[in-house]
Amino acid sequence: MDCEVLAIGSELLMGQVVDTNSSWIGERLAAAGIPCYQQTKVGDNHARIVVALQAALSRAGAVICCGGLGPTQDDITREAIAEVMGVGFERDPTVEAALRERFRGRGFPETNYKQADVPVGALTIKPVIGTAPGLICPVRRPAGDKSTGDKSTGDRVIYAVPGVPAEMREMIDGTVVPDLVRRSGAAATIRSRFLRVWGVPESKVAQIVAPRLEALEGSGTTIAFLASATEGVRVRVTTRAAGASAEAEAERALDAEEAELRALLGEAVGGVGAEGLEVVVGRALARAGLRLAVAESLTGGMVGARLTNVPGASDWFAGGVVAYGSDVKRALLGVGPGPVVSEQAAREMALGVVELLGADVGLSLTGVAGPAPQDDQPAGTVFVGLAGLPADRVDGKVGARVTKLTLSGQRPIVREVATTQALDYLRRALA
Repeated sequence: MDCEVLAIGSELLMGQVVDTNSSWIGERLAAAGIPCYQQTKVGDNHARIVVALQAALSRAGAVICCGGLGPTQDDITREAIAEVMGVGFERDPTVEAALRERFRGRGFPETNYKQADVPVGALTIKPVIGTAPGLICPVRRPAGDKSTGDKSTGDRVIYAVPGVPAEMREMIDGTVVPDLVRRSGAAATIRSRFLRVWGVPESKVAQIVAPRLEALEGSGTTIAFLASATEGVRVRVTTRAAGASAEAEAERALDAEEAELRALLGEAVGGVGAEGLEVVVGRALARAGLRLAVAESLTGGMVGARLTNVPGASDWFAGGVVAYGSDVKRALLGVGPGPVVSEQAAREMALGVVELLGADVGLSLTGVAGPAPQDDQPAGTVFVGLAGLPADRVDGKVGARVTKLTLSGQRPIVREVATTQALDYLRRALA
């Protein structure tokens, strides 16, 4: 039993409202093991909604329509569904009575009773939060219909739920998903796990992981890659399991594949799921019993902001210095004469912030975000310094190391990527 999602509303196409409903519905379908291969948006136009519904029903056994169930003139989802079903309307006395009771003495406009008009043969989903009932609408397959490309067999179903998120979620969880599971005939789940990979481009990750793609072919477990301009590559492992122990089986499959991928990717894997670099770095610092201090120039506090987003950061983060001006770098951090965008300046900033804040480890960033060059360095040049790690101590003295980054893109991208790569430099050094 597969299902498509049809989001209805011209405001979605015009960018006035972001369609978060479809992604939430997709997540709930996956958790229940219901495949969702396509999601579509369509405006408030009767003919286009009818065409979109017919197309979806030619591919899937079920469609969830989201939006267009209210009482106004542009709420035309019911009418479109009735046309696809080939039926008229009947007034549901239970829904009508509920509306009258809810708005007794408030001058309720008669147009609101449109919400009590139900396509013949459809069932209503009682609203708990709002006023608009949802719909469960069976669509009979015409006798002898063998349309080319139509993969569905037997009767199909259209679910209609309000577009208001709270109302939609209550109906999806309370009625729609359980009904889909019942129709599918077997309990199942679709689970995904993301491995966060930093410091390796997407094409290289795909090349490294290629043997696993071949090994998993036909197994029910798949691998995909999601790249970000500023946050590395996420490797998504997805598996489907059915039966009474579906969730446990899915977790076992994900655990096994994660182990295979870690063996291939090594230290490039820095986190799992929603864990950002700041979480991984904080965990490593806490495990090593080290406190970190940060000296930032071009990033203007972005590294410190990410680190302090982690609960409990005060256990391993001493603080930071935003040394944007050259005079501040020299006065506070002990940067000597010469260019402030240089390997030497990054080293002195890292050492200086360790001493200034009494930390064990110092991380520094100095560079050129652009658009103009500085100290004969082009935009995108960044030096990242790291001081105080046990491996860099010589005869008990604090040592430092520096790496140079050559980044591209506009100023905001350079700053974000510099922040991420500096945290990854620290992560790898701690590992």
